[in-house]
Amino acid sequence: MKSKSAGKVKLTSFDDLFGTDEAAAGETVASVPISQLHAFKGHPFRVLDDEKMQETVESVKQYGVLMPGIVRPHPEGGYEVIAGHRRWRACELAGFTEMPVIIREMDDDTAVV
Repeated sequence: MKSKSAGKVKLTSFDDLFGTDEAAAGETVASVPISQLHAFKGHPFRVLDDEKMQETVESVKQYGVLMPGIVRPHPEGGYEVIAGHRRWRACELAGFTEMPVIIREMDDDTAVV
């Protein structure tokens, strides 16, 4: 017996919910060479090459980077990593040359938060 109520459900697309105009949000998504990434001086956590990192490396090798890091333009060129330091390190250890990132303009206060 088929349910007729399922036909009444209207699903909103991802683009309708979040939009497609990246420039309007002040950010872009790109694959950036790892050599252009720089550490954020206000990053509060240490990235350790421990067993958990090795698990992350294996995951990145198998599935890629599922969630882009967040970066901002670095004053001396390249990009400063605001979020995604473990993914960045895992990409390095996995031998990747690029990492997907969201490039976002932000000041120091916003970056720290």
